[in-house]
Formats: sequence, structure tokens, C-alpha cells
Amino acid sequence: MSTNEEKKEKWMGWLALSTAIMAVLAALTTLYMGKFSSRAIMAQGQESDNWAFYQAKSIKQHTFEVNKKALELQFHSQKALPPEVAAEYEKTLVKYGDDIKRYEGEKKEIKDKAEAIAAGKLKAQEMGGNFGYALIFLQIALMLSSLASLTKRHYLWYIALLCNIGWLFFFVDAWLLFY
Repeated sequence: MSTNEEKKEKWMGWLALSTAIMAVLAALTTLYMGKFSSRAIMAQGQESDNWAFYQAKSIKQHTFEVNKKALELQFHSQKALPPEVAAEYEKTLVKYGDDIKRYEGEKKEIKDKAEAIAAGKLKAQEMGGNFGYALIFLQIALMLSSLASLTKRHYLWYIALLCNIGWLFFFVDAWLLFY
């Protein structure tokens, strides 16, 4: 076997190995892209549920506020009420006030939870998007490696190897979110 053929065979071995590694990295990147995209979709549903729950609590709170105000007006418009009736009015007004405060506290908890879910959703969207960009670079690299194999053009393989820098940048950025 001539040295030229040995060089060609060695180059084809490196080309095949690097292409196989890129394919494994593409599979791994696809897995993470799907994982974080799914998390973002699931978080969107949870966030919507929490905001709907918040709205329901707001409606209930408003109902108590309206009823309390109507009861206060009715109570103050009455003259010479028996003490037990006046006490019942006051007891009911206090209960309405307590319910209004309870709903206010519950709404705050729900709002905080919804906002935390929204923050997690945004992070998952960013991560999934960056894994998607990383995957694009690997797909380009795989295509160039395939073309290099078919055409025996070394420069295409070198460009494919350079594309892996783009993959590495976005893959690391997906985890660290520095860009």
C-alpha cells in the first residue's frame, strides 16, 4: 500500500470517527432540546392554571367586598335594631372582612407561584432555543462531513470541525445562559 493510500485511509478513518461523534452529539442535543421545550410547554399550562385560580379568588374576594358593603349600608340604614340583630350584623361583617383578608393572602401566594412558574418557563424556553441553535450547527457539520466523504475534499471536513465550535458555544450557553 502506498503512502498516499495510507494517508487517504487514515483521513477517512478520522472523518468517519468525527462524523459518528457529531451524530451522537446531535442525538444528545436533540434530547435536551426536546426536554426543555416540553418543560416550557408544561410550565405554560401550569402558569395559565395558576392565573385562572388567581382570577377565581379575585372574583370571590370581590363578591365578599360587594356583599360586605351592601350589608354595611343595610345595617347603618336600620334604626333601633334589637341588640341580637345588631350583633349578628356585626358578626357577619367581621366574617366578611376576614374572608376578604384571607382571599388577599391566597391571591398573593398564587401570584408568587405563577410568577415563579413563568420564570422557569422562560428559562426552559431559552435553554431549549439554545439547544436548537446548537443542533443546527451540528446538522451543518454532519452535512459537510458527509459531503467531504463523498467528494474527498478535506477542506469541507475542516469546515465541519469548525462548525462544532458553534455547537459548543450554544450547548454551553444553553446550560449557563450567558448570552
